[in-house]
Amino acid sequence: MEAPLGQQSQRPSQEFPSIALSHLSSSAPSAAPSVFPSFAYDQTDRPRLRFYQPSSFVPDLDLDLRKIQIFVLGPLELLCVDEEADGDEEEKESFSRAYKIDFKTKDESKAFILAFEKWKLGGVDAKTDGPLENGTMVVSKSKFDKKIDSTSSKMYFHYYGQLVHQQNMLQDYVRTGTYYAAIIENRVDFNGRIVVDVGAGSGILSLFAAQAGAKHVYAVEASEMVEYARRLIAGNPSLGQRITVIKGKIEEVELPEKADILISEPMGTLLVNERMLETYVIARDRFLASDGKMFPSLGRIHMAPFSDEYLFVEIANKALFWQQHNYYGVDLTPLYGSAFQGYFSQPVVDAFDPRLLVSPPIIHTLNFSSMKEEELYEIDIPLSFISSVGTRVHGLACWFDVLFDGSSVQRWLTTAPGAPTTHWYQLRCVLAQPIYVMAGQEITGRFHLVSHSAQSYTIYLTLSAKMWGPGAEQGGILQTSSCKLDLKEPYYRLSQPQPFVLQQDMQSQQQLMQSQDISPQIQDGTGPNIAVTPSQILDSLDPL
Repeated sequence: MEAPLGQQSQRPSQEFPSIALSHLSSSAPSAAPSVFPSFAYDQTDRPRLRFYQPSSFVPDLDLDLRKIQIFVLGPLELLCVDEEADGDEEEKESFSRAYKIDFKTKDESKAFILAFEKWKLGGVDAKTDGPLENGTMVVSKSKFDKKIDSTSSKMYFHYYGQLVHQQNMLQDYVRTGTYYAAIIENRVDFNGRIVVDVGAGSGILSLFAAQAGAKHVYAVEASEMVEYARRLIAGNPSLGQRITVIKGKIEEVELPEKADILISEPMGTLLVNERMLETYVIARDRFLASDGKMFPSLGRIHMAPFSDEYLFVEIANKALFWQQHNYYGVDLTPLYGSAFQGYFSQPVVDAFDPRLLVSPPIIHTLNFSSMKEEELYEIDIPLSFISSVGTRVHGLACWFDVLFDGSSVQRWLTTAPGAPTTHWYQLRCVLAQPIYVMAGQEITGRFHLVSHSAQSYTIYLTLSAKMWGPGAEQGGILQTSSCKLDLKEPYYRLSQPQPFVLQQDMQSQQQLMQSQDISPQIQDGTGPNIAVTPSQILDSLDPL
């Protein structure tokens, strides 16, 4: 087959012996009865099926693979239906073109079908054994298509196909600067090497790799951003001559050689959102040489309980709209409980003051160089903390960092609270029912992430406060609180870190809660089950 890196300037080699081709629709152009087929990409990286005369350099028939279907008529006969009709608009609406393809042997027919699947949809699961039944429609799905909802993937690629969103990432100077430093400071890993840029976007990382002396870079991008990447790379010819831009999904494209190093920015909110880490691991398995490197090679999720009365009250107050008994004559209160839970099912994305953390964080490590793709389908993390202060715990705070393990310099890219803010910010899972802890008390729980087809995760969080004081060694749970959240639908708070709340400020917080009429909700059971006010619990904990 022709290498899928652009249209060739010379006639391709014969991939199949001569076949007989006849058209079955009057609106189709004539085609020679004895031709041979060839698959290729055109100059815009669109897959084509072309039929050539044995001595011709110009195809007699050139079809867009995205707009044709193949049906099996018999062991040696296929029907090719082309939905891209020529002619005026009226004709386009009324006709498709159909061609009958006759082969000399079953092996030739089978090889053609496998090639068609591979070029049209990636063909990772192309059927290789046994005959196809008469009338079978040849359709194949890549691994990506099988696990990701098509609507979600369309929205995802549309989002990243827009320059405004690429600019948002490029202007994250912590992100972009760290990648640049990690690549340039480790020229020894890139100089003279083959590089694959996984999900290249604008192509900026490919250009960095070329600056570091890469022999050649394959920039693979599935969204329409690929056209902008081509223009950007063409506008930097001294670097662009060593970069090939390929449109397609990592799960489907083919590359002519193995890579010495993979570069990518596959991190989403909480590291795993958007499920691109799976694609990064698949790229490793498909394209990386056995002794190759990954930039980044490792990621860590950091987790710690936090206390933030301002945030809790802000979320709880959102549902107060549904407490109205006479909204244009309508009683909204039947929906209050659902609205309250709905607001607490959204993870909060913002930057917060690290002094809100109740204990030192724990870490869960993902080693991109060795982990299996399936390990990212479900992530189950046991939680165990020792509270540093006596306070009310409102949930779990999370952030991540990734390691660029270069031969010369190791670089970490962190999204930690207190560090320079990135476009990822931090993430907090807020409990609808906070728990109370004493200094030195153990907090246990579970942080369970389950992937779903909308390219994200459902989060199941449980936090419990264990017995404290005399008899604690006998174990037992004093309080527990759980919540279910959808990482796909966060609350983007994106404000500056709230001022750290000192104990003497808690009285004003109590007054704020009372002014917002929180107490009646607690008493009648329609709101969170809070037994005491913040000032009361703090008064009981304060030794002074």
